[in-house]
Amino acid sequence: MDPQPSPHPSRRPPTPVLRALRLCLHLLMAGLLVLAAAGADSAAGSALAVVTGAVYAAGSYLPSVRSSQRAAAVWLAVLGASWLALLWLTPEALWVAFPLYFLQLHLLPVRWSLPVVALTAGAAILSFVGHGAALNPGVFIGPLLGGAVAVATVLGYQALYRESERRRRLIEELIATRAELAAAERHAGTLAERERLAREIHDTLAQGLSSIQLLLRAAERALPPGSPAAGHIDRARQAAQDNLAEARRFVRALSPPDLEHGSLAAALERLCEPGAAPESGVYERSGGPRVRFSVSGTPVELPTPYEVALLRIAQSALANTVRHAGASRAEITLSFMDASVTLDVVDDGEGFEPASVRPSSDGGFGLPAMRSRAESLGGMFTVESAPGQGTAVAVSLPLPAGA
Repeated sequence: MDPQPSPHPSRRPPTPVLRALRLCLHLLMAGLLVLAAAGADSAAGSALAVVTGAVYAAGSYLPSVRSSQRAAAVWLAVLGASWLALLWLTPEALWVAFPLYFLQLHLLPVRWSLPVVALTAGAAILSFVGHGAALNPGVFIGPLLGGAVAVATVLGYQALYRESERRRRLIEELIATRAELAAAERHAGTLAERERLAREIHDTLAQGLSSIQLLLRAAERALPPGSPAAGHIDRARQAAQDNLAEARRFVRALSPPDLEHGSLAAALERLCEPGAAPESGVYERSGGPRVRFSVSGTPVELPTPYEVALLRIAQSALANTVRHAGASRAEITLSFMDASVTLDVVDDGEGFEPASVRPSSDGGFGLPAMRSRAESLGGMFTVESAPGQGTAVAVSLPLPAGA
């Protein structure tokens, strides 16, 4: 039999230690049955020792005994009855009680196994006395001590096994959590690289193509009417225009997922909803401040880098509010004016000294990073705060010509 508790077997293959324990149990049972058969005074005793061995071997190979508590109880009852009959014929069979202790403790629940072990020890003692042995302390101590050792061994092993399983599950959870964290970091890195590429394409390739288009239009106007070169310049200008449209499509494709399903205002409004998680799950705002979003002025279509910068600054400012401010309310306002667009994030939290802020060591979206985003687009970034007076973050970006 498998020394592991069989009614609830592990799905993992047995370890070398378990296999060794199972082999030792088989050898112990076989040796004691051989001893009982040799000590029997009749052929019936020897035959009954063989029958008991056959019942034991059958249970060792029946899958139902290892998987069903009912089947295990039936098998133990048959094995116990065979042992009691053998015990009646020969006193040498009492030693078989010791492997029976282990089987009963492994296969039965504790509330049943302990009484059954006690009954088995009592049967061994009665058999010893019934076969004419002199009464002495050893008659009682031997079976009882063997039962106590078996109980301590099995219950101790089961406790160690449960602890081992708990540690194994904990290690598996830690490995899974580390894999999830690595995936989240890769996702955040991918988003950051997409944003960088979008800015690079917008600031270099798209701007260059736009300048080429303007220069070609100026050259076309400077040529005399009917000039043969005018057709070539027109085709070159059209090619520049087509490539500029393609570059803008690339920029839109590389924009953050928050902006893929609507405008900047819609993305900011979703950011203020309960349970929103800015910066790809940096925090969960349950129990945090109530956040309100509003738009002032007439919304206009903004270049993708503007939308990305304003969204990321709003995410970062709101994340700082939840992490550090201890605020009960916060408000995000997006304002469209004649020559600029402004984003304000205000909270009623604890406040701080802006002059004491240092660049983030992990390269995260702290105040210096927000300022860098705004200034890279020619904008202004300001922070107003004082201890106990809340915080106001404002960024203003100049609207491009034609917006």
